[in-house]
Amino acid sequence: MSAGSRISWRTSSRSQNTNCVEIGEMATAIAMRDSKDREGAVLIFARERWIDFVASAKAGEFDLN
Repeated sequence: MSAGSRISWRTSSRSQNTNCVEIGEMATAIAMRDSKDREGAVLIFARERWIDFVASAKAGEFDLN
C-alpha cells in the first residue's frame, strides 16, 4: 500500500478546479500531492516544519511583489 492510500486527502475550499495541491494529515507529519497526479509523488513534511511554512506564507514572506 502506498503512503497516499492511507491518508485522508483534502483540497482548499477556495479551489475552483483540480489544479491545486491536496493536503493530508498523518500522525506526526503533513503530506502534500498534486491533485492532477494522485498516483504520483507525495511530499512529506514534519508537522513543525509545515506549521512554520504556513506561518511564513501568511506573513507574506513568499510574496513576489
